[in-house]
Amino acid sequence: MEKFIPVVVIKELAETDRILTALKNNNIHCAEITFRTACAAEAIAYAAQHYPDMKIGAGTVINAAQCETALAAGATFIVSPGLSPAVAEICNARGIPYYPGCVTPTEIMAALELGITTVKFFPANIYGGLKALKALSAPFPQVKFIPTGGVDRSNIDEFLAFDKVSAIGGSFFVKEALEKMEADK
Repeated sequence: MEKFIPVVVIKELAETDRILTALKNNNIHCAEITFRTACAAEAIAYAAQHYPDMKIGAGTVINAAQCETALAAGATFIVSPGLSPAVAEICNARGIPYYPGCVTPTEIMAALELGITTVKFFPANIYGGLKALKALSAPFPQVKFIPTGGVDRSNIDEFLAFDKVSAIGGSFFVKEALEKMEADK
């Protein structure tokens, strides 16, 4: 798994090259393209075809239909804001990593029952941040977390120093990469 998972919102397909090129220029070879826009599936398909050296996943996947669409477009991992047993079943059957949003012990236990040991912790800043992750790690030592939401340059090193954090997710990676690309022009 990549250490950084940029949350990418593509509003128009034409933005895909600019965003993915900026990420690659920043040594980030992964993108979670969200299902928040009408062109999400098309952007995933384009990215999977034109950026084969990057891990292209689908984010904000909230049901089985979106999951099927994302996988058909070429997504190599699926991320959800919450836990969907239907999405977990599809991903498990196809050997595709699924990172559902889980922030409570009950949600983590439900994920574990589905065979999921790495979960998205979202929104991290609202649900207690690093203190919450450390507390949750005690009863769930087998679980790894991907904190997303409220993680930025001011606290990223603290999260990365915790051995139960497998990656960091966030839209700030995209913003930084684009700003750097503009500054380098």
